[in-house]
Amino acid sequence: MTSIWDHANPQLRDLVVYEPGKPIEETARELDVDPNAIIKLASNENPLGPSPKALDAMRDALENAQLYPDGGGFYLRNALAAKLDFAPENIILGNGSNEIIEFLGHAFFNRDDEVITSEHAFIAYKLIAILFGARTIETPSPDYRHNLDTMLDAITPKTKMIFIANPNNPTGTLLAQDKIDNFMARVPENIVTIFDEAYFELLNDPPDALRYVREGRNIVVLRTFSKIHGLASLRVGYGIASRDLIDVLQKTRQPFNVNGIAQAGALAALTDRAYQRKTKEVVDAGRAYLEEQFRDMQLGFVPGAANFVMVNVRDGAAVFKKLLAHKIIVRPLKGYNLPEWVRISVGTMEQNKKCIAALKEVLS
Repeated sequence: MTSIWDHANPQLRDLVVYEPGKPIEETARELDVDPNAIIKLASNENPLGPSPKALDAMRDALENAQLYPDGGGFYLRNALAAKLDFAPENIILGNGSNEIIEFLGHAFFNRDDEVITSEHAFIAYKLIAILFGARTIETPSPDYRHNLDTMLDAITPKTKMIFIANPNNPTGTLLAQDKIDNFMARVPENIVTIFDEAYFELLNDPPDALRYVREGRNIVVLRTFSKIHGLASLRVGYGIASRDLIDVLQKTRQPFNVNGIAQAGALAALTDRAYQRKTKEVVDAGRAYLEEQFRDMQLGFVPGAANFVMVNVRDGAAVFKKLLAHKIIVRPLKGYNLPEWVRISVGTMEQNKKCIAALKEVLS
């Protein structure tokens, strides 16, 4: 009897399913404790929860849950376009920004094409490439940063796409404007470059990749409502690109890919500037506290620009398991070829302090 795998696409055999941060509910079941007792600092979520304005909008939207959502996301796309000073035709919505990465795969990848990413970059890029039969070239990152010169050197006639996460997840490192400008001056026009800016709103002095969209270059800038807006559960992301490039991606998008409640929540969250400022203040203070504590504990860490810090605890998997016993979830990084490290998201200050106290006990 033959296996179903003999009939499936062969690249799926090598595809490792993405493992998200360990869920609170699963941890609570394993420890037989109340889920409210669990502190999750594993997935770079907003510790404050959603904006109150977003919650109100979502409650109102539930009244029309029997209706299909606006398939084109008219109001949300227009609001984003107005905020960014683009036309709505420059915006595409996704079920999380990860779905837009999948759109790119559908639109551009053929078997044996090549994709360039940096070592220790967000693993979703590699997984999407494998799904479409493309090959990922991971360039060295000895200082945990993207080396754009090395990425340019890796280009071959088979290169279709280059992914640049800025700031990068899980390392937290940020590329400055001059590095981006130098890269864009040298990258061939036929290659599509993706700047993944999931943490853009948390930056103090963010670089401007959108200038290259305005110039009509083949780039896509990805952003999300999962981080500063606190709407990770809704899965709303968006891409900004030239009209021609967006037209190509729209051909790959399923109708109603972003649900109506998510659209309502995202639209309201976009207007709540006070909530965004408060979130950034909490993140800035929490990140500074974690880094100060790591220095005092003489732990190596990578200074971060987003809402998490990557820290060397010598055995990430072991520390992860021991912290679970303290009802704290962090992210081990063996899957990123960083077995000595964990990534710790910034929580409320109370959560940060509990995590540090537990980490001290575990490492002692």
